[in-house]
Amino acid sequence: MMKGSAQKSELETLKRLYRKKRSAIRERLSEFSSVPTSEYFYELAYCLLTPQSSAVHADRAVETLRSHLFSEQGGNPEQLLRNPAHYIRFHRTKARHLLLARAGFPAVLQALSNGRPAGEVREWLVKNVKGLGYKEATHFLRNIGKNNGLAILDRHILRNLKRYGSIRSVPKALTRRKYLAIEQRFKAFSQQIGIPPDELDLLFWSTETGEIRK
Repeated sequence: MMKGSAQKSELETLKRLYRKKRSAIRERLSEFSSVPTSEYFYELAYCLLTPQSSAVHADRAVETLRSHLFSEQGGNPEQLLRNPAHYIRFHRTKARHLLLARAGFPAVLQALSNGRPAGEVREWLVKNVKGLGYKEATHFLRNIGKNNGLAILDRHILRNLKRYGSIRSVPKALTRRKYLAIEQRFKAFSQQIGIPPDELDLLFWSTETGEIRK
């Protein structure tokens, strides 16, 4: 945790970086908001595949699922997830999650379209879509432009919150209570430095990975 002038200097550096990347970040957020409903299932699939696997592999696996018309025709996706070109860890479990998500997707669409606040929709997703925790459910909502400031608390975000003094340490695990508490700290930090939560999320991601990825 930084103090005094060092922290002030770091914050100014962060703000300068934001001004530099603001246009690209806003363009990315606009792309999320423009995702058609027909793509929602594959965005959900992506978020089911990313835990313990790289974003690049998850992206490639989703493209393979799309090319095999998994959303429309179904089938067992396990062999697709085992492909060395985009190997997905825990592929058996995640294949089951994909099948369950496909079967229950009409209910997901209904939950997304009933006008409830984003926080309530996230709660519904966590309770009703096997394989989604708070981070993954928020990631899904962000990727379709419906997270409304909810935070994706992955390791990149948590490390930055620790760096800027919003949390004392990066927790080894996130219970619901801990997730929501840190999310409030994220929002408070966002307000403090004058960067909207959704834009700060992508800014943190880009500082860690060098990319403004989904």
